[in-house]
Amino acid sequence: MCGICGELRFDGMAPERELLSRMNAKLARRGPDAGGEYFSGPVALGHRRLAIIDLSERSAQPMLDRDSGLALVFNGTIYNYRELRSELRALGQQFFSDGDTEVILRAWAEWGERCTTRLQGVFAFAIWDDRRQQLFLARDRLGIKPLYYSYTRHGIRFASTSQALLAAGGMDTRIDPVALHQHLSLHAVVPAPRTLLRGLRKLAPAHSFTVHVDGRCSLEQYWHLDALSCPGDMTDWEWIEAAHEALQAAVKKRLEVADVPVGLLLSGGLDSSLLVALLAEAGCTDLLTFSVGFEDEPEERGNEFEFSDLVADLYQTRHHRFTIPNSEVLARMPEAVMNMCEPMVGQDAVAFYLLGERVSQQVKVVQSGQGADEVFGGYFWYPQMQAQQGTDIERFAPRYFDRSHAEIQSAVGPAYQGPDYTTPRVTAGLAKFGADRFINRVLAFDVTTLIVDDPVKRVDNMTMAWGLEARVPFLDVGLVELVACMPPELKLRSGGKHPLKVIARDLLPDIVIDRPKGYFPVPALKFVRGQVLGFMRDVLESQACRERGLFQRDYVNRLLASPEPVLTPILGNKLWHCALLEFWLQLNVDQSL
Repeated sequence: MCGICGELRFDGMAPERELLSRMNAKLARRGPDAGGEYFSGPVALGHRRLAIIDLSERSAQPMLDRDSGLALVFNGTIYNYRELRSELRALGQQFFSDGDTEVILRAWAEWGERCTTRLQGVFAFAIWDDRRQQLFLARDRLGIKPLYYSYTRHGIRFASTSQALLAAGGMDTRIDPVALHQHLSLHAVVPAPRTLLRGLRKLAPAHSFTVHVDGRCSLEQYWHLDALSCPGDMTDWEWIEAAHEALQAAVKKRLEVADVPVGLLLSGGLDSSLLVALLAEAGCTDLLTFSVGFEDEPEERGNEFEFSDLVADLYQTRHHRFTIPNSEVLARMPEAVMNMCEPMVGQDAVAFYLLGERVSQQVKVVQSGQGADEVFGGYFWYPQMQAQQGTDIERFAPRYFDRSHAEIQSAVGPAYQGPDYTTPRVTAGLAKFGADRFINRVLAFDVTTLIVDDPVKRVDNMTMAWGLEARVPFLDVGLVELVACMPPELKLRSGGKHPLKVIARDLLPDIVIDRPKGYFPVPALKFVRGQVLGFMRDVLESQACRERGLFQRDYVNRLLASPEPVLTPILGNKLWHCALLEFWLQLNVDQSL
């Protein structure tokens, strides 16, 4: 895992070296092991390296093949790189390194734009082809790795983070009203290619983007999730066994494809606990596991150590527990927000940030349980949607949208009012999969669009801020493709995630499997009072907030007057949402101008 950036000029001029250095410096935390830059005519590429595979200098980036005129910067991991290397060698390609980076370079030389269809893994990369005079950008199928871009008066720039592009300057940082509506409806999710800033865009998952030196460009989707049908000749047990085998393979490849130790983030919930058990099945006998907890509040415990300890003891892992005082949560929150590529309202983002700091002192790679709820239907709102009647959007919106269109119109300032930009986007997103079962359409849309921004982006941003690579086996493409066609009633049985509960029954204690679903507890932020309420009040009553005019004062005052009861349908706090958005803008945008 790494950080990448670059620029292609359309005006015949060479990119400024100092500008690229500014962008690359903003990526240093993603790649603390080394850095490099490449300049050639109209193009400049920058890279920060986190060495995971082939730790030698042979896999340093930018990686060049001067004979073919190719230069590559790459962020990610290609899990089938060994198989592709063998295939490419048989086709006549020659290699000088032992890692996965060069496999992408040779795959481009052999297959061109079609190389993305051969890559299994997580990636965001840019290839400059000097002979064709074109820049090729690509992002993995489920958007695990981020890739942002911005047009300028002279060309196009790209980077792994928005902060790197903001550091380059010249970006239109005005708020995009369409994105703002979606942000306030979909708990901070803004589907690609938009972001909250008009001049900042992100490449959609499973897409490639070709940009020519004269400014011509083309966008291509190279993969589509098929959730069209559920084969009727498979029994429930056959579905569950197929899912078990696919998950075993996903966990095993994420363990074996690394030249450094791989740990695991163990929350004590079903998903991460099952990963521990499956790693043991794969033969891992010396697993490093990590858990984080916080101080209790009267209404809620701040840790789940009783469950994570149980699993760690059962499988004899080398377990590490970190307890973080509430004072550190609030004091360190600005750091976490400054490392968010876009505002993220999930309060456990701060927990991931503080956990990542401690874990990165032990390992460079961890596996994590994110994605299981979206793939296997684990959240409480899926059965609620299933029980509703009406069109897809009539069943989806009341159980998922944070605010109605009418509420958004009353919340935002006059400059940001307008049509309902969210409902048509979600309606089209649900329809495009064509699955004959409603919940399968919802889950397909969720896993390919919504969770890309949360929790996938949250995990990437908060761990890579410490040079820590987080691998997510529940979002393995093979597993996702299989479960997308699974009968929805099988997924929703037992309160959700029924197949995972069946798989876990012989591997984990019943108390871990059958307890109510927990959420990463950060009580100090969840209960809006004291210092936390004071922080949000200061942000929303600041001069910067008033001058920005993002929110109407009456709306803000109503939230401040009654902060805790004002929750969204999925139990998010509306006051926190507004304060976090404004705070992100103050830290990341205002200070970049």
